Amino acid sequence: MPFINISTSGKVKDKKKLLEDTVIFFSSLTNKSKSYVMAKIEDKLEMHFEDESPCCFVEVKSIGSINPSEMAKPICNFFFEKIGIPADKIYIHFEDVNPSMWGWNNRTFG
Repeated sequence: MPFINISTSGKVKDKKKLLEDTVIFFSSLTNKSKSYVMAKIEDKLEMHFEDESPCCFVEVKSIGSINPSEMAKPICNFFFEKIGIPADKIYIHFEDVNPSMWGWNNRTFG
């Protein structure tokens, strides 16, 4: 944790680089160690958001360390910079997960 799930209709040129940058960015944003951040990306998806121009859906799940009102703008800026999706074409879903509902290494966090 945290887990960042990126779905976009756009084409990502270098997925490995974007995943690395995403882990670094969200580690800093949540003050969590990079070794605990997991990221997944799917691009070239069939998506529609007002029209057929590229859009993005970002899921941010974490045990604590989420402040949606402070994080939305930097997240939108990050994805605009990295893949060119404008802020008005990005939805973000934040989920603060109960530690007892998050498993890793044969146990849960709570």
